[in-house]
Amino acid sequence: MTDGFKPIVLDGLKTCALSDRKSKVSASDFASPWEAGGTFREFLARLPRILAGEGIQEVISSIAKARRERKTTLVGMGAHVIKVGLNPVVIDLMQRRIITGIAMNGAGIIHDLEVAMTGQTSEDVSAALGNGSFGMARETGNVLNDAIRTARDKNLGLGEAVGKTIIDENFPLKDKSILARGVQLNIPVTVHVAIGTDIIHMHPEFDAEAAGGATHRDFRIFSSMVSTLENGVYLNIGSAVILPEVFLKALSLVRNLGHTVHHFTAVNLDFIRHYRPMTNVVHRPTADGGKGLSLVGHHELLLPMIAAGVLEELDPVDF
Repeated sequence: MTDGFKPIVLDGLKTCALSDRKSKVSASDFASPWEAGGTFREFLARLPRILAGEGIQEVISSIAKARRERKTTLVGMGAHVIKVGLNPVVIDLMQRRIITGIAMNGAGIIHDLEVAMTGQTSEDVSAALGNGSFGMARETGNVLNDAIRTARDKNLGLGEAVGKTIIDENFPLKDKSILARGVQLNIPVTVHVAIGTDIIHMHPEFDAEAAGGATHRDFRIFSSMVSTLENGVYLNIGSAVILPEVFLKALSLVRNLGHTVHHFTAVNLDFIRHYRPMTNVVHRPTADGGKGLSLVGHHELLLPMIAAGVLEELDPVDF
């Protein structure tokens, strides 16, 4: 035997009854097979009450409860939500006052605007980067940098300024714009910019000072929304760094100012579990009594499922 070790003697091993052992999985939580012709509500009810099957039910119930009780539901979203075609779903939830506020990163205004202007967005970066043409769309730069100056001149947040621009320019697909619908519905859509991350920052007409002022106004508006989050819901969808950091700072700010924001549901939706959203959205903010949930999957599947589930759970009198 190596170094004198012998096989350990197992005779004194203590066992317990299976019935006395705590088990995390029960057959009562198993999925039910699908039957053709069923409803979406029945589909959700047939999911296993295990891991994500249980988690999606909790997310749906939390949002529906917030809507019934007229509590705040905020969405922090990366631009990928727009790029996978979910603007109509988000806008529908805004119109039903299920979503009561939205925060975007700087890329959000680019893709939302391009959809409103042309019905197309998301250029082929790999094809354009080699010759330096990536990010050089003239109309995108002109319109958004004009909106940034408007935000400065009229003391507006960046999200409101872009939304108003889309409406004023009467772009053909303005009905598909989250920013424009935010203005029309009086639902705040804030934009949180890191200088150098967005294509419009390369254009010569970009005014960094004006952009900084506008995005800071939006941070203060977002903080006002966060101050009302008690018993509500915050969803971080597809932002790995910027919005989790913005949310954490806004939460600390409003708690410092005396607002009670401890009991709420914090949800992260993304393709993988990133460190920052899990730490700054799911775990730290809910440590004093809230509930943190994480669902891993594609936005284009998860968000429509959650939206449909919320609508199934709510009654017409809830609207």
